[in-house]
Amino acid sequence: MASRRALKAVLIDLSGTLHIEDAAVPGAQEALARLRRAPVALKFVTNTTKECKRTLHERLRRLKFDIEEQEIFTSLTAARNLLEQKVVRPLLLVEDSALEDFAGIETSDPNAVVIGLAPDHFNYQMLNKAFRLILDGAPLIAIHKARYYKKKDGLALGPGPFVTGLEYATDTQATVVGKPVKTFFLEALRDLNCSPEEAVMIGDDARDDVGGAQNAGMLGILVKTGKYRAGDEGKINPPPHLTCESFPEAVDHILTHLLDTK
Repeated sequence: MASRRALKAVLIDLSGTLHIEDAAVPGAQEALARLRRAPVALKFVTNTTKECKRTLHERLRRLKFDIEEQEIFTSLTAARNLLEQKVVRPLLLVEDSALEDFAGIETSDPNAVVIGLAPDHFNYQMLNKAFRLILDGAPLIAIHKARYYKKKDGLALGPGPFVTGLEYATDTQATVVGKPVKTFFLEALRDLNCSPEEAVMIGDDARDDVGGAQNAGMLGILVKTGKYRAGDEGKINPPPHLTCESFPEAVDHILTHLLDTK
């Protein structure tokens, strides 16, 4: 990898890295507090589409994480930005709890399909409606294409299999807006006045978090919590800068090895 610049920013995944549903990863709050005392900017980047940013922030505050809502950059935000840019009326296949982040977007007589994680709406009737719209020329916009994610009771299907099914049935390709797309990471860094070579990403998804960040020019640290499965680090090239047990260990590495303390 090309020579690095001094570290200026840390991007941190949320679900699976800091918390799993309503349970924090052990030691994550204290580790975040230690990282905040370092001379780096922080941004929390997530593909979570189960809930709007406000509800997600409330969940994190209940778990005693010192995070401000404006520090969170979500794939829902990226999707809304694209809808406003394209000036389309989407069929929104997202959970009802995420609809707040699309407030004000016209959805009557849809001419686009937006798909996130929507277990309550992934039924034949709704997917067939999306299928017919796409066949008639509606663009397919995937908030992300994660294969699966971690719940308290085990792994669960993500939106990726459903997006791929619609792509296959309609012989089209979705526009993906969340991780691992390069533009998602660049947009997250934009207001931090930081280049990818000055940033590191911490996450539990080898492909979407670490692989995506490293393809954008960042360093990537993979944590063995959340959706991680043994051998995930070998599924991306280049491999992660570091694979470690959990977020606190990742913070230890950053504070010890990546910051210029001279």
